[in-house]
Order: sequence, then C-alpha cells, then structure tokens
Amino acid sequence: MQKTWILTALINFLLAALLGLLLRYQFVNTLDINFRFITHAHSHVAMLGWIYLMLYSLITYYFVPEKKQVYTRLFWITQFAVTGMLISFPFQGYAAISISFSTLHIFCSYYFVKLLWKDLQIEELSERLLVKASLLFMLLSTIGVWLLGPAVATLGNQSAFYHIAIQFFLHFQFNGWFLFAVLAVLFKIFSLSGIKINSKNFKLFFSFLIAATVLTFALPVSWYISHPVFIWINAFGILLQLVAAIFFIKLIKSQWTLFWSKTSGLGKLMFGFAFICLALKTGMQSTSLLPEVAELSSQIRNFVIGFIHLLMLGVVSGFLLAYLFESKLVNLKSTWIKYGTGSFLLGFITTEILLFIQGGMFYYGSGIIPNYYTALFVFSGFLVLGILFIAISVLKTRNPNTVVEDSL
Repeated sequence: MQKTWILTALINFLLAALLGLLLRYQFVNTLDINFRFITHAHSHVAMLGWIYLMLYSLITYYFVPEKKQVYTRLFWITQFAVTGMLISFPFQGYAAISISFSTLHIFCSYYFVKLLWKDLQIEELSERLLVKASLLFMLLSTIGVWLLGPAVATLGNQSAFYHIAIQFFLHFQFNGWFLFAVLAVLFKIFSLSGIKINSKNFKLFFSFLIAATVLTFALPVSWYISHPVFIWINAFGILLQLVAAIFFIKLIKSQWTLFWSKTSGLGKLMFGFAFICLALKTGMQSTSLLPEVAELSSQIRNFVIGFIHLLMLGVVSGFLLAYLFESKLVNLKSTWIKYGTGSFLLGFITTEILLFIQGGMFYYGSGIIPNYYTALFVFSGFLVLGILFIAISVLKTRNPNTVVEDSL
C-alpha cells in the first residue's frame, strides 16, 4: 500500500475536518465567510479527496496485481482536481473554476474505471461482484451531476428536478460506490484471514443489497415529489435491505472467530465501531417505513447532518481507518495512533449525540441545549485532532515494504 497516497488522503480528510470546524465556529462567533461556499468545499474534499482517494488506493492495492505507472499519474491528477476544488469553492461556490476542477475529477474517475475493468484480477466471486458493482454505481451517480445543467436551464435551481439530480448523485455515491467498495475490501480481508464465503448466500445478499440500494432512492425523491408510491417503493427497498443484512450476518457468523482472532486490538476497536455504525445506519433507515418519519428525515437539518456523518464518518471512514490499522503503515503501539483513535471516536460520538438530541428537541419544540453550538464546536475539534494524530502516526511509521511500494 502506497504511503504517499494514504498520507495524501489523510491530509485531505484533515482539511475537510478543518473546514467543518470552521462551519461549526460560524454558529459560535460569526465570521465574514460564505457559509454555503465553505460547505461545498468541505463536502467535496471529504468525499472526493478523502474517501475516493482512499478507495482508489485500497482497490488498486488489493485487486490490481500488476501495478502500472498510469495509476500513479492518475492519482496525482485526481489530487490536483481536489486541490483545485479546495481552493476555488470557498471563494466562488459553483462557478467556472470550481466546476472545471469538478469535471476534471469526474473524467479522472471514468478513466479509473476503464483501467480497472481491464486490469482487475479477482478470483473470489464475492470480491469481483462487489468491486464491479461499486464502479458501476460510481458511473451511475455522475448522471446526477450532468443533469444539473439542464435542470437549472429549464426549471431553475429551486426546482424538484434540480434537487432530485443532486440527491441522485449523493445517494448512489454514498450507498452505492462508497459502501460497495468498502464491502469489497472487507470481503478481501475476510479471504486473507482464511474465511470461506458461501457463494449461494453471498449471491442472495448481493442481489438484495443491489435492489435495496436502487429502491431506497425513492425516499429522497419523495421529499420533492409528494406521492404515496415513493413511500411504498422506499418501504420495499428497506425490507430488502433488512433481508440483505440477515444474509450478511449468516455469511460471516460461522467464521467470525477466525477473523477476529487475526485482528489487532486497535483494529478490533475500529472494526467494531464501523459495524455498530452500519447497524445504526440500517436501523435508522428502517424507521422511514413510518410515513411521518420519512417526511421528517428531510425537515430537520440536525437529523440530516447527523445521518450523513453517521454514514460517512462512522461507516465508511470507520472501515477505511480499520483497513489502515491492519496495514503495515501504522505502528499500533504508537502513542500518536492511540490518542488519535480515541480523539476521533470521542469527537464523532459526542457530536452525533448532540446533533440527534438537539434535532429531537427542535421537533418537539423544547428549545435548545445550553451552549449547544459551543459544545458542538469544541467536540468537533477532537475529530480534527484525531485525524491529525493518525496522519502523524502514518508519517512517523517506517516500514521497508512501503518504501518499495511508494516508488511505483
């Protein structure tokens, strides 16, 4: 695994977290910044600089045996696009320069898929299907981006068409590309641990999860087009997701002890955290079976942000950090990594609790938690410190194997 790539992704994660901290500070002491522009920079760097590039690194490491120079060049071109978005979004939002860098990133992702489709060498059915599904979902999600122009030109940026196009991109990025890619690496690690996957149960799990991912897009559609059919489609998708979860448990239950025995102590902590967040994410989505909850899910911003962070920081980033901890890029005895992990988990758990409790209080008209915004800002600082310490730990770790791989 290439150390420079991982460090680059972690630095992007740190910058995204700092932008998020700035957004939280805006509620404590108003600054002369454009909140919406900073939000765009925060979300793009987090998604495309941290998660995308970590998945890029992991997929090429685990599933492309013949490492080609083109992957290195493409990585740095993609990072150039991320840097461009980081610099341009805070000052102009969606405008010519930022859109140009965003478009460059999309074309880089297309070329990445083309390269992978040709170079992938995966023997295990589970890993092959998950990787290819993740890449197809990535391609599918970008349709939403290309529809934004026609949406603005025909109906304006306040139209249902415009907002549904955005939700299309986000839904199939988060629940498609990111989640399936994370699962692909997870099943690879299962395989390396000696776990044998029942192909029949996997095919059922995979089929139900694919169907659930497509059908649950009906929920964000229902926020902008009020019709009972979308509620019913989402409900069916949720039920299929629950069935998929049952098959997932069956797949790993019998051999879980084998996997767990080969996982480090800090790896156990982060894997456990990620699995708990995945269960919470599935459970929270299941509450949208109730029509009033489905409607509420888009009305209270605290719930929206809390759920997005649960998925992005808890599930996806949780697994990504767990994979990092199980690599040779981190010295798990280092004080930096121990304090970094503790700080990250403290910041995540406390901010999620604050967001959801305050969201509930807003719903019931119970006012606001005393010093709510100050507390949210302070505990968000622990997230930043955690990411910083983890990055320092990777930087300080010396391993001869990673030096060779960095010269790819």
